[in-house]
Amino acid sequence: MSVIATVDISRWRAGGAEADAVAAEVDESLQQAGFILVTGHGVDKGLASAVRTVSREFFALPDDVKRRYSVPVGGHGWIGPGAEANGYAEGTETPPDLKESYSLGAETPTGDPEVDRIWFAPNVWPAEVPQLHTLVAQYTAAVRQLSDDLLALFSHALGLPANPWAMLANRPTWTMNINHYPPVSVVGTPEPGQFRIGPHTDFGTVTVLDREPGAGGLQVYSDAEGWQDAPYDPDALTVNIGDLLEYWSGRRWPSGRHRVLPPQPEAPEEDLVSLIYFYEANHDAVVTPLAPPVGRVDGLSAVTCADFIKARLDAITVG
Repeated sequence: MSVIATVDISRWRAGGAEADAVAAEVDESLQQAGFILVTGHGVDKGLASAVRTVSREFFALPDDVKRRYSVPVGGHGWIGPGAEANGYAEGTETPPDLKESYSLGAETPTGDPEVDRIWFAPNVWPAEVPQLHTLVAQYTAAVRQLSDDLLALFSHALGLPANPWAMLANRPTWTMNINHYPPVSVVGTPEPGQFRIGPHTDFGTVTVLDREPGAGGLQVYSDAEGWQDAPYDPDALTVNIGDLLEYWSGRRWPSGRHRVLPPQPEAPEEDLVSLIYFYEANHDAVVTPLAPPVGRVDGLSAVTCADFIKARLDAITVG
């Protein structure tokens, strides 16, 4: 059996005893592996499908066209092959990840040029696929609402009298990565220890993933079961917590450790696109870990969201 529970968030939104029951399920599942599957989320599957379709149009463009939109890791635009090695976040030297991404983020500048350069840079929209802008704007608005609901649910799951994220994430940073995992005929035979995405945890509060299943797909780690293929439900979104939320929970909930396998021998021409929404908090939010008995570790100091996230982004950047 999977250690990842399926949670119907519409029961949480209904309130009352149903909400309490869902909160208990969430707490139990997150303690296992930092992951849940979420149904009843209200994010239009047709919208996600449309984002994926136009994204494939962009990724099919010649490299010299895509390079017009090239940015470094953490930027808004095309992040080409070879730019990231997520295993470095765990201190493991690995070959670069076998993927390319189109990355977008929050556009709510503060007026501080240095802060805005790093966290609120304008998004770059490829002229070759003009529909991408409108579709991504609609999709990220829906997923942000879900992310806010998840943080409220998580606060309830810990028995807190109020949801602190209502203020800590009222002007949040977030990133949406549209990840393309090409086939072997494009990327070549994987090197030893090379993945589409190497083993890692995410950095922020919650990550919301709309994925395509595949042989070279998502795996999740738990202490109880080791590495296992992540369960897939076409009606569900895959949600994991990141390092910042693990820290806030006093390490009650482990940040969801995961990886994406390289193309597999039985499916060398598999070609997948994932939509990944990384939610964080206000760039200047001061996050204070919960002490025992809610948290598992005492004496953790408060951290600032931007400093916490930036150190991790730097770690996975190749070169």
